Order: sequence, then structure tokens, then C-alpha cells
Amino acid sequence: MDGISRDRIGPEAPTREEVEEAVRTLIRWAGDDPAREGLRGTPSRVARAYREFFRGYELDPEEVLRLTFEETGGYDEMVLIRDIAVESHCEHHMVPIIGRAHVAYIPNNRVVGISKLARVVEIFAKRLQIQEKMTVDIAATIDRVLQPQGVAVVIEASHQCMTTRGIHKSESHTVTSRMLGVFRDDHATRREFLAMIRNP
Repeated sequence: MDGISRDRIGPEAPTREEVEEAVRTLIRWAGDDPAREGLRGTPSRVARAYREFFRGYELDPEEVLRLTFEETGGYDEMVLIRDIAVESHCEHHMVPIIGRAHVAYIPNNRVVGISKLARVVEIFAKRLQIQEKMTVDIAATIDRVLQPQGVAVVIEASHQCMTTRGIHKSESHTVTSRMLGVFRDDHATRREFLAMIRNP
């Protein structure tokens, strides 16, 4: 079971019917009639969408990284994946955070399939959170499982809690970073990483 099709997550989770009734309540609160033709199917659609938006709660990012490879040919330079799409939701207003992540590590005898790094980003993105914590969680998980020489994560994102409500600053972007190991301690390594993500 992939987790997306289940109606409940854990013993305390609401039923699908409770979720749909909550959506009807929000529709009424917004000023519309959930019984009208165009909105009748909306509670079910929203429930399915939320299952997809927040599927990261059902997945273990450490499990994704556990399959590693030791036949590296002595490779000990930076491994970088740039421009990983980030689609998340702000825990304060439950509106989208849309952006991109750049993730790098320097191996210490073991490497991981590059798609796994993007998968870790996706798992953490599919949860309610703030961008700062997401950045820290991604870096800490890679560091803990792979035990590399260093890890670097930079996330650049637009927050709809700022762009579509509140101060309505549609051009604003938030940039967060987390540097561990040689990326924190070695200024040349940090500069190399930042140059690589700024100059495609």
C-alpha cells in the first residue's frame, strides 16, 4: 500500500467522512453552499488532494537513503543535485510554498543513488512546516544516514502566505541554507558549492 489511498493515518486520524464534513464547514464559512452542483464533489476532491499534499508523513526518508554503494572508484568530490522542485505547505496558514532545493554532499566511502536525494527532499516537502526546519531536516537526515564528509542544502522558495495574502509581496523569495561538515568548516568548499548553484 503506497499510503496515498488509505483513508486514515494512525489510530487518532479522522475518518474520510469527518474530513469531508470539515471541508463542507469551510465552504459554508467562506459564504457558499456545499450542496450546490459545482461544490458537491469538492469535499471528496479536497480529501484526496490533502492525502497527496501531505504524503510525506507516511514515508521514512532514512529508509530511502539506506541502500548505498561502496564501489565509487575513489570518488571523493562533491555530488550536487540542483533545482529539485519543492512543493510544500506552510504550517501557519496551510498555503503553498513553491520553490527549488539544491543538495550536495561529499562522500566518505559510500554514495547513494542520486534520485534518492531528490526523494528525501520530496518526503520532507510533503509535510506542514516552515522552510527553515525543512532545510535543517533534509541536511541532518543525509548526514546521519550517509555519514559523508559534509552536506549542504539551500532552498529558495516563494511563500503564498506572503504573496497572495497579508502584505502581498508577489516577487519575494525566501532563501535558507544548512551547511554541515566540510561545507561549514572549509570556506573554499562552501564557495565552490555556492558558485555551482549560482552559475549553471
